[in-house]
Amino acid sequence: MAGLDKNTPSPQSITLHQQSRVLEIGFSDGQEFKIPFELMRVYSPSAEVQGHGPGQEVLQTGKREVGIVALEPVGNYAVQPTFSDGHSSGIFSWDLLYFLGSKQVDLWADYTARLAAAGMERDAPMPEKAGSSCSSH
Repeated sequence: MAGLDKNTPSPQSITLHQQSRVLEIGFSDGQEFKIPFELMRVYSPSAEVQGHGPGQEVLQTGKREVGIVALEPVGNYAVQPTFSDGHSSGIFSWDLLYFLGSKQVDLWADYTARLAAAGMERDAPMPEKAGSSCSSH
């Protein structure tokens, strides 16, 4: 599974800020990040978002207001959020969270470029999927 690098600092604190919709996480190397729920949802490691292979990624839209309604630990290496849109299959390892936090500027730029290339708007509703083999949760 991606994201299990033994050299990644471990989290020392994790706080969900519901009003500002950010996950605040402090790591053992002193780094602290505030990761927007939207960024987490857009870059979820789940098959629903990433697809089942290269080139099968599903561009996420309409996630600006997404919340996190639950955050469950997964062993001692990750957390699994349940988002307010029902998505709950992404497992966020510590190094994935570190990556999301440390690369936010680049990830936002990549996301907006992918939206533009697809002719999509950030707040557009997700298109309905017909005959998808992935669960919508």
